[in-house]
Amino acid sequence: MIILAGTPIGNLGDASSRLIDTLRGADLVACEDTRTTAHLLKLLGVQERPKLIALHEHNEDALAEELVERARELDIVVVTDAGMPGISDPGYPIVAKAAERDVTVTSVPGPTAVITALALSGLPTDRFCFDGFVPRKAGERQRFLDRLGAEERTAIMYESPHRLADTIEQMAALWGDTRRIAVCRELTKLHEEIRRGTPASLLEWARAGVRGEIVIVVEGRGAEAMSPEAALARVEELVESGTRLKDAAAEVAEVTGLSKRELYEAALRNRDR
Repeated sequence: MIILAGTPIGNLGDASSRLIDTLRGADLVACEDTRTTAHLLKLLGVQERPKLIALHEHNEDALAEELVERARELDIVVVTDAGMPGISDPGYPIVAKAAERDVTVTSVPGPTAVITALALSGLPTDRFCFDGFVPRKAGERQRFLDRLGAEERTAIMYESPHRLADTIEQMAALWGDTRRIAVCRELTKLHEEIRRGTPASLLEWARAGVRGEIVIVVEGRGAEAMSPEAALARVEELVESGTRLKDAAAEVAEVTGLSKRELYEAALRNRDR
């Protein structure tokens, strides 16, 4: 079978006894970085080291079929450098191929930064979504955050510490003080830090420089209190940035609860002036 095994995201004490037993009994371990996993095995006291094979974003599609076929005869454990396989880390192609070929897949659950950050954020946990990494390029990041503005669920995403200030600055420009966020840094590690507030209130801290692994948790939107004039101005801003008028009116209407048709017609009237 294929066994997805969660590894510690920072604190070695989070390694379960089941994880250690699974690694000890593995025929083959497919891992993101063989050096990192070899070091982990040593720290966990796994004396008889299983065979390790590198499985990363550049080769996992090509290796998936081979590993799934080998899993018909032996147990293959899949691990990443930290956290659960398949969550913004290698693992998905193997699971998809195993499901297609009717090969058993199971898991040894372990820590994941996504759920840990959500639980610590102080934001609603009943409905949430995970959006992977915030896009690197400014234009793509702007479109990503524009779409996020309409999200009603709590949203979780990863970000680089080098781009954190830029992202929070764009959030502040879009949402002002209407949305709460939590920035979770170095989860389960010695210097773990949770910063909660609005984007505007956290911007100075982010600009001062932040290190470590970052997870951002964003409050879902409610119907924003916005005057028709301000809503129309937002529609025109979106159009100027390249959004079609019809789509811009729909996006602002969804966020504010105002009429899409009325926003669209008001924008058309402004064009004719």
